[in-house]
Amino acid sequence: MTLGLRLALLSGLWMGVAGCALGPRAMESGRLRYNEAVKKTTEQQLLLNIVRLRYGDSPSSLSVTTIADQRELNANVGATPFFTSAAAGDLGGYRSTILPQAMLGGAERPTFSYTPNDDQDFARRLFTPISIEGMAYLVRTTWPISTVFRLGLENLNWVENAETASGPTPVQPPVYAEFRSGLEALQRLQDRGLVDIVHEERTEKRTDALPSETVSATAAVDAVRAGYEYRTDAQGQWSVVEKKRVPVLRIGPTPGDDPDVQEFCRVFHLDPQLRKYDLTTESLDPFLEGIPAGGVDVLDLETRSLLQILFFAGHATEIPPEHIACGIVRTTQGGPASDFDWQEVLGGLLRIQSAAGRHPPACAHVAVRYQDYWFYIDERDHDSKATFALLMELSQLELGSGQGTAPLLTIPLGGGR
Repeated sequence: MTLGLRLALLSGLWMGVAGCALGPRAMESGRLRYNEAVKKTTEQQLLLNIVRLRYGDSPSSLSVTTIADQRELNANVGATPFFTSAAAGDLGGYRSTILPQAMLGGAERPTFSYTPNDDQDFARRLFTPISIEGMAYLVRTTWPISTVFRLGLENLNWVENAETASGPTPVQPPVYAEFRSGLEALQRLQDRGLVDIVHEERTEKRTDALPSETVSATAAVDAVRAGYEYRTDAQGQWSVVEKKRVPVLRIGPTPGDDPDVQEFCRVFHLDPQLRKYDLTTESLDPFLEGIPAGGVDVLDLETRSLLQILFFAGHATEIPPEHIACGIVRTTQGGPASDFDWQEVLGGLLRIQSAAGRHPPACAHVAVRYQDYWFYIDERDHDSKATFALLMELSQLELGSGQGTAPLLTIPLGGGR
């Protein structure tokens, strides 16, 4: 085999090796690893902020805005002449030998861009209560209605849902028992397939009667563009109406003495003869003055903001006895000789356990280190994992809608291989 043929074969071999490491193969080896890393650190960041709030610390978030993964792979093939003596003692006779050489070198230079989420827009969205439409959307996406309402509501028809838990840990136990009893009845109705939240189209008059000569084709088109409509009543008088889609909680056909319906209506002051209740906000008097003796026909919701929800979830954190003893975290007094058990409020909705040690527990689904302890959600705790997944979705829905700012921190990580 000639030298040229050998070099050609060697060159093809090295270029084949180079091709295997770049192009589609590079995406196969890198994309899912980055995906997993982003998912894992995002979950850890949320868990860390929940624990921070339980300890009275401020939350802080850092978004990954871009990931740029640049890879280089160089393959070189060459031949170097090498001269040797033709024979021992023969100073005048040399012969040359050609030595083939091959070199393969590469480098991976990923660049991550981070944006601190601490601007004015982020703070406003953190403190803005979730809309009724948002609550209805979460229920419609098959999350248990009791989970959504227990996390997201301050009160329902002014029946308190541990309102003092929506901020720093209170000294006195919250008021929650009646709300939880009513929600458990509502959840049983949903489990039986007898509860759903739907939207009904309603119209509201926005003007008094209008002279017919003011109604023209141009005016009608302009009204439709603005979300309104010209309509006539039974007397033939024109007015401008607005069409709205109203969220409504409906209960399916049940006997009049159904215990779950009766309990749900008793707790939330509802008319038990009805099977349809509008979801509203700020439509009832805070002290329920003037409500009908037979009960109301609305579910008046006071929703929490995302920050309040995270404060509420923070009370699921198991505090190490050492931290309670040294007083770095506030506890709620449950009685003369014991602290209040927040699982009475949460009812297994979420548990954040703690453990000492250099490494996170092997059973941890997600874990973060804080104050020299590991705080984690157990992989086997399916209820906590489901609630944490809902918190992740809420965070993305409430905080992911902003336009954001340009990345303020970009870290290139380079290294030859």
